[in-house]
Amino acid sequence: MLLLPAIDLMGGEVVRLKRGLASEKTVYSRDPVAFAQKWEAAGADWLHLVDLDAAFGGEPKNLDHVASICAAVNIPCELGGGMRTLENVRAAFSAGISRVILGTKAAESGDFIREVCGEFGGDRIAVGIDANNGLVAVKGWTETTGRQATELALAAQDAGAGTIIYTDIATDGMLEGPNFSAMQNLLEILDCQLIASGGVSSVEDLKKLSAMQGLYGAIIGKALYEGRITPPLPQFA
Repeated sequence: MLLLPAIDLMGGEVVRLKRGLASEKTVYSRDPVAFAQKWEAAGADWLHLVDLDAAFGGEPKNLDHVASICAAVNIPCELGGGMRTLENVRAAFSAGISRVILGTKAAESGDFIREVCGEFGGDRIAVGIDANNGLVAVKGWTETTGRQATELALAAQDAGAGTIIYTDIATDGMLEGPNFSAMQNLLEILDCQLIASGGVSSVEDLKKLSAMQGLYGAIIGKALYEGRITPPLPQFA
């Protein structure tokens, strides 16, 4: 299981939100590159970058910082937030990103997933599924749809996406542990790579996730920034 420390960007700052609420923001740094290098040195396999301004507004706002991060580290980076057009996806790859995460647009259009995967290859495309009580949330988690997260996961896989990133909104930023049952349900129905996101609070949580057969990776956010998980990061086969 791979470990992907999260770097959430808002106005060029490294922040964390509780349950995705902009009103519940904590600023950790005004130097995203320094944090990227810190997590790489700690043993990260990938970096999980999120342009929160783009997630809320629909257009990339932190690509300069993203490009600086990609240039400063030797591990691959993935980027989510505002990836709602082919032009935005192209811009992310031009900035040095190795994998782009589709969110809101993927929930709206299976054809868009298929088009992006056709142009760039499914191995470079992830679909981020943010779930609120099992239902898909979009637009920076400000709107909940009536669509089941499991249904979207299967549709995204069928459209060619090589990776699914599942975030449980209720646990994200709360340090209360991941939604293990939801992850297990997805592992049982998916053949593509699955990354767990939201709620990781300790090394014990990571060990429990790593024991789940077939889980590709886990994203760590607030637990790192609050010192619940300290470098060096544990390594899982």
